[in-house]
Amino acid sequence: MADLAGDGLLVAGTAQARWVLAATVLGSGIASLDATVVGVALPTIGRDLRTGVASLQWLVTAYTLTLAAFLLLGGALGDRLGRRRIFSIGVVWFAVASAACAAAPTAGSLIAARAVQGVGAALLTPGSLAILQASFRSEDRARAIGAWSGLGGLANAAGPLVGGELIAVSSWRWVFLINVPIAAVTLALTSRHVPESRDESATGRLDVGGAVLAVCALTGLIYGLIEGPTRGWTDPVVVIMLGAAVAAGGAFVVLERRVGSPMLPLGIFASRQFNAANATTFVVYAALSGALFLLPTELQVAGGYSPAASGLALLPVTAIMLFGSAPSGRLSARIGPRLQMGAGPLIVAAGLALLSRAATDASYATGVLPGVVVFGVGLACTVAPLTATAMGAAPPGHSGIASAVNNDVARAGGLIAVAVLPPLAGITGSTYLHARALSAGFRTAVLVAAGVCAAGGVLAALTIRNPGRPTNEPCPPHCATDGPPLRAGT
Repeated sequence: MADLAGDGLLVAGTAQARWVLAATVLGSGIASLDATVVGVALPTIGRDLRTGVASLQWLVTAYTLTLAAFLLLGGALGDRLGRRRIFSIGVVWFAVASAACAAAPTAGSLIAARAVQGVGAALLTPGSLAILQASFRSEDRARAIGAWSGLGGLANAAGPLVGGELIAVSSWRWVFLINVPIAAVTLALTSRHVPESRDESATGRLDVGGAVLAVCALTGLIYGLIEGPTRGWTDPVVVIMLGAAVAAGGAFVVLERRVGSPMLPLGIFASRQFNAANATTFVVYAALSGALFLLPTELQVAGGYSPAASGLALLPVTAIMLFGSAPSGRLSARIGPRLQMGAGPLIVAAGLALLSRAATDASYATGVLPGVVVFGVGLACTVAPLTATAMGAAPPGHSGIASAVNNDVARAGGLIAVAVLPPLAGITGSTYLHARALSAGFRTAVLVAAGVCAAGGVLAALTIRNPGRPTNEPCPPHCATDGPPLRAGT
């Protein structure tokens, strides 16, 4: 089989298609891995750098804050200047910042390096998915995205395992250093195998004003939501940041309606399917992020697990994501995404509810494993259809910005959950170092997360629509649903 179809796009299953998939998975994988691998290292970092739970929250949120704030800019730059180019710049940036994290002598310097690292992730993350959307022929995109989701989900799930092993054999600093050789391999593959693509319809100057306003709005909103529960919602800094976010957000919408070449074409929000998929993304990823932030700490502090053992505890999720996500994507392409996007979060919610048993049952076989297995099955059902649906509702020329919006929504949900869930469950200050208090808070937190995730499943069932039966006529190039039936709804 030729690597390229008649229109110059990649055919799934060919050698070049596999290399392109490998490069994009490795690139997005280091960003995903770093977002989860740090979780298992938090207790060790806290003890080594002698810091409290607030600083540990900021080790997670500093990275996600800058990632969320700059994602739209990263997606827009890729669409306009070349997705491979911006993806490669992001990989280099991420690797350099990872080395700085590994060398950080204090909690403050580590938090600062993590913030810089998030900017690199914002440049590479939307590009990885947009490259697939632009490079594969329409009938193979669902398959490619399913494989990308499965292997990318594997990176997420493998994070705790990798982090635990690195801490066991060396130091938490290797949690960051491991990114450097992976980035080098990613760059080599990208340079050799990934084709360049961009939105050829984008003309005029880059929307610098929109980029600045988007960064200000997202930064102000997320900072205010993070600090609100601890400083108090009437604290002047919190009020100022939230007020600035509202003002910048309003100015951003006005500007994007008026500027000739907007960074975020507001027309993509005309799709109800796109809005529904992103709303579901926000709710589900908030639940996942809040629970997974606390789980490794609960296992280590209250359950007596070593860092390596707490990573191994999530190994079933890794296996289920590896073998289940691609078939899930193919099934969704055949029957439509609604069933899996409705049922998947409910299964995840059941898994989270079962994980509450870890607070009272230290046995892995009865206290942890049942929840982990159910949780993994739910993720495998949900991730590929959710991603493909979100991408499919946007015009192909805007795949970079559509990916950025979907990633931004997921990161914002996670940020808010990490900021709000621990204090809501009574986990503040040095509570995370006291087993009994931590377990009580953990049980409350995962049950809240389960309820939120279940609400995401209900939301998807009510709002996601399956595409109509495909016809034998190809979709015109300008059609917003140019692609497999699965994506026609995101």
